[in-house]
Amino acid sequence: MDALALVVRHVLRPGHEEAFDALTSRTLEAIAASEPGTLVYAVHTVADQPLQRVFYELYRDRSAFEAHEAYPHMREFLAERLAHIESVDVDFLHATAVHPASTA
Repeated sequence: MDALALVVRHVLRPGHEEAFDALTSRTLEAIAASEPGTLVYAVHTVADQPLQRVFYELYRDRSAFEAHEAYPHMREFLAERLAHIESVDVDFLHATAVHPASTA
């Protein structure tokens, strides 16, 4: 499997939750419309941590990830998010076991 996955943890500035979530929603719409190599792009809130957002991202391969980073909507997201976050942490993941999705 050549897929590439990562987890991105954002800690938001207090009072910026709504603006960050709106920015994320706009970005997700663009990803869904124009990125066939992005297999999963899921944004999560964290229980009892209202200032945290965790993204899980899965790409077909490294070239799909590199294309994702180059899209105008991602460049805009990466620039605009700086006004809303205190910190960001990225972990690249390596699959050790995979349960394939059902096609039935």
